[in-house]
Amino acid sequence: MLECATPTTRMNAIDFQTLRTDIDRWSAELGFQRVGVTGVELGDDEAHLLNWLDAGFHGQMDYMARHGLRRSRPAELHAGTVRVISARMDYAPPALGNAWHVLDDDEKGYVARYAFGRDYHKVLRHRLQKLADRIAEVTGPFGHRVFTDSAPVLEKALARNAGLGWIGKHTLLLSRDAGSWFFLGEIYTDLPLPIDTPASAHCGTCTRCIEICPTRAIVAPYKLDARRCISYLTIELRGSIPEELRAPIGNRIFGCDDCQLICPWNKFVQSTPEADFAPRHGLDGAALVDLFAWSEREFLDRTEGMAIRRTGYEGWLRNIAVALGNAQRSERVIAALQSRAEHPSALVREHVAWALQQHAQRRDRAGAAASRIAASE
Repeated sequence: MLECATPTTRMNAIDFQTLRTDIDRWSAELGFQRVGVTGVELGDDEAHLLNWLDAGFHGQMDYMARHGLRRSRPAELHAGTVRVISARMDYAPPALGNAWHVLDDDEKGYVARYAFGRDYHKVLRHRLQKLADRIAEVTGPFGHRVFTDSAPVLEKALARNAGLGWIGKHTLLLSRDAGSWFFLGEIYTDLPLPIDTPASAHCGTCTRCIEICPTRAIVAPYKLDARRCISYLTIELRGSIPEELRAPIGNRIFGCDDCQLICPWNKFVQSTPEADFAPRHGLDGAALVDLFAWSEREFLDRTEGMAIRRTGYEGWLRNIAVALGNAQRSERVIAALQSRAEHPSALVREHVAWALQQHAQRRDRAGAAASRIAASE
């Protein structure tokens, strides 16, 4: 009579060093640029997280506090976890080169480059599950769970510990060969894989990311006040954007890339080969008035399967109203704003009224200046 192998017997039969090498090969075949493996110790990062929460820097993102310490203790989020496989997938689009041109053109809407194409959550989660399936072909069924910015996970700290890069002064992960234009995903597992060496930091004395932030959200090196961050204001915030932060937002209607665009480590980043991340609907430089004209049905249809839908239709109009308020006065801009002045949403009406007021004040100032010049002649 044959005896079935116990989980312990099966685990002892696995060559984990070879498996680790295979994971590198399989992940590359699945479109990941790099993977690393780390343990589950995040003590220092847990302390940093608690201090950040205590300072209230998370704003309305209550889930950051609600999840408690599961974010910094992987085994409490998924029982049995002893290792984390961290994976990197690059997303820099061909349109990256025109980013500054779009930011300098106040008639266009700037969309964070990660949101151009298909929702990265869907892409990475699908690929990571395929990687887990390949591992299971060697190990048999094993304990695991796949994450892509979809649960309380300290993904940047885990990626740093897995050797994928270091956390920069802007709080994003940086890599020598890929800058910061990449997504991260994880597989929590009970497999005792060999652990990689954590990455060292290479920001040096550079503070360009801190200096360029339009809303001064990076309040100190490695410390971000999300309440001032344009990504938070245009995506996570559900209510009114604070008036004092509206002008600095400029024409950024979904997220912000300034701290990445200015970073020296991003100077030589290559465009992604992933078709899923290619720009859709001309969002790499569309006219604000055209985007503002989208109906709710058009917004839902055109953003289906995209991360940009997260802001919601009201948030979309709110953000564009602010950008139009920051644009140069023109008949098209005024007409677009007036077309939404009686919108059913109080949130939209408020931001449209603000934008129209900005243009009225500029018109009055210009008129007063012209009168002074005429009087002096």
